[in-house]
Amino acid sequence: MELSRNLRVDSVSRLQPTAPRRVEAETPISDVVEYMRQERVGCILVCENTKLVGIFTERDLLLRVLAPAVPLTSPVRLVMTPDPVTVQPMDSIRTAIQRMESGAYRHLPVIDDTHRPVGILSIKRIVHYLVEHFPSTVYNLPPDPEVVPHEREGA
Repeated sequence: MELSRNLRVDSVSRLQPTAPRRVEAETPISDVVEYMRQERVGCILVCENTKLVGIFTERDLLLRVLAPAVPLTSPVRLVMTPDPVTVQPMDSIRTAIQRMESGAYRHLPVIDDTHRPVGILSIKRIVHYLVEHFPSTVYNLPPDPEVVPHEREGA
């Protein structure tokens, strides 16, 4: 099957990860959340001296900030996910999917050999890639108006 081979051969760089949005580890949580809102992103990479040390996501905001009522003036390093799972630009798309699935991640930082962020790979990019391989399945035709279900759907 072509998809199976392509998942092994095509690299993460083919998916054109978005530019990394990053903050320093000492940045106040309130500033990070405002930056996320301005950029309309679901995660921010946390760096120290340009090296990736963590990731702060919407999930972190809900579970580590709002639920325990952590002051928004606290530094983001206290509530980030440290040492996030990453991929490199030349890793296969299959590797990225496996890492996303194993941790239920929606975003993976893309790093270079020196552990500096070069992008963020989102699940949205993976879905678009899969749509390229199954366009007729994903972009299916509208249902046949002559076909009527015989039983109710739903609860």
